[in-house]
Amino acid sequence: MTTSIPVQFQRVRPQEDADLACPLPQTEGAAGLDLPAAVPVPVTLKPREFARIPTGFAMALPPHHEGQVRPRSGLAAKHGITLLNSPGTIDADYRGEIQVIVVNHSNEAFTITRGMRIAQLVVAPVARIDISEVSILDATERGAGGFGSTGVVAG
Repeated sequence: MTTSIPVQFQRVRPQEDADLACPLPQTEGAAGLDLPAAVPVPVTLKPREFARIPTGFAMALPPHHEGQVRPRSGLAAKHGITLLNSPGTIDADYRGEIQVIVVNHSNEAFTITRGMRIAQLVVAPVARIDISEVSILDATERGAGGFGSTGVVAG
């Protein structure tokens, strides 16, 4: 059974960005909506360089939901292009333009052009938590074992 969540999108600059496609899934089974680059002129990222790229859209999520901005696997695998804060979180009460911090991890320059699908957006429910401060936490087998404490070999 498919659950439908109402999400409204608004063009931030209707006249300038009328040519941009509204974020949509590209296939029936896609989990994410592709976000376009709303750059007025191409942006070239040198190796190891990053830039904040506008999408031309703002959105209204329903309460208790978030937008997770994630890299596109094809850009990462073929060009070393990913996102610095991945996944980026868009809160349900944010109404500003969606922007994406794109980074070039490759050894070659990469150019972002207008309308290029640069990231994907997945909408997910957010659980509300009931916080209580305590003086002692319950014990577990792992305890306070941190980074690497469970090893790297399966079994």
